Amino acid sequence: MTILHITSHLESLAPLSLQEEYDNAGLLTGQKDEECTGVICALDVTEDVLDEAIQKKCNLIVAHHPVIFKGLKKLNGNDLVERVIIKAIRHGIAIYAIHTNLDNVENGVNGRIAERLGLLQTKVLAPQSGSLRKLFTFVPHAQADQVRQALFEAGGGDIGHYSSCSFNTEGTGTFLGAEGTNPFVGEPGKLHREPETRIEMVFPAWLEGRILDTLRSNHPYEEVAFDIVPLSNPQPGVGSGMVGNLPAPLSETDFLRLLKEKFGTPVIRHTALTGRSISRVAICGGAGSFLIPKALSSAAQAFVTADLKYHEFFSADGNLLLADIGHFESEQYTIDLLAEGLQKKFPTFAVLKTEVKTNPVHYFQ
Repeated sequence: MTILHITSHLESLAPLSLQEEYDNAGLLTGQKDEECTGVICALDVTEDVLDEAIQKKCNLIVAHHPVIFKGLKKLNGNDLVERVIIKAIRHGIAIYAIHTNLDNVENGVNGRIAERLGLLQTKVLAPQSGSLRKLFTFVPHAQADQVRQALFEAGGGDIGHYSSCSFNTEGTGTFLGAEGTNPFVGEPGKLHREPETRIEMVFPAWLEGRILDTLRSNHPYEEVAFDIVPLSNPQPGVGSGMVGNLPAPLSETDFLRLLKEKFGTPVIRHTALTGRSISRVAICGGAGSFLIPKALSSAAQAFVTADLKYHEFFSADGNLLLADIGHFESEQYTIDLLAEGLQKKFPTFAVLKTEVKTNPVHYFQ
């Protein structure tokens, strides 16, 4: 088992192409071809987490937050980041970050928050556009089923919670092979007409290489005709935040009590209570103030997030209960999410959850 085996699986769940531009997800230290002796899942990488990995003989830390966010010009151990990187390299520990790419998938960070709150009929609050492509290809009738099925298995044809989606039309293809060609049907130097099926299907942009490799390896023609078109359609299940419905309406105070119970936070900063009941809730793990307009337009009565600034509370304008439950508190169950995903894929491999609480914020009560 190499580090690449682990990280490749993580990237199949949350492709790196889904991270925000400012982010730094991926393998931060270590070499992908190194044998992996064990994995520790954490929210942050601190010196204590590194010591835990060393003590438990795990040479890979999978963390939600990247320990390196901006360029490092020196490694002298003068701050936490430099000390962590030096120590990780010295002890041969790889650090992998899976950050906003995990925020931007339906079954990621926000999906886990929605589970904790028992939200139903959930959907992405701000779907991402520009991440879909459409494939058009032309296959002889007799081989169309084989090619279509191979493309489905490669990840094509998924639309929301539906799979194996395609559109197929029948027509006639023409081609004339030059001397020296080896056509699947017809003869070189003679114009050939072949009954063909035109197959259309959508696929995520990050699967383009795999889709084209699959098409070429399963298509019978020596030269495969295809078109790939970028789509502006938002991709269902990909994007920021989430919104859903509570099983039953709650008063605002009961809803705040629910947040305290589910996320173990002693303090919740919130906007003024309005007396409205809460039945629809928008959520965003971590710093989610950029989604306040989306929450307002989603018919939600409450928006649960973290790191709200003073002036951002005014944005609710009496139309939304803003609840800041704390950054660590909102994302703490990401550790379980990562460990469960890896344990399911590698059931006989050592996948551990950190025992170090890395929350840098403390509360005086």
